[in-house]
Amino acid sequence: MLAADANVDLGFDFEARQNGDVVIFHRHRLAAILRGQAAQQFVVQANDLSDAALQQVMARVTGNYKRGNERRAADHPRNRLP
Repeated sequence: MLAADANVDLGFDFEARQNGDVVIFHRHRLAAILRGQAAQQFVVQANDLSDAALQQVMARVTGNYKRGNERRAADHPRNRLP
């Protein structure tokens, strides 16, 4: 990760509910719900992280992060405009 990207807000937010669930939102839309042990581990981890690091963790938990193949995928025949 580049140093310039470290402070970028990726648009994630979360809410810890009373029943123990953790709801993660991406740009105010539901992205994931963590339950049980995964929710507990996320809350413990969230307390120790900076905002930028927490954004990265939420991106990974939801599966919404760049994988490095976006440029090649744009050239794939099924992704080309007709």
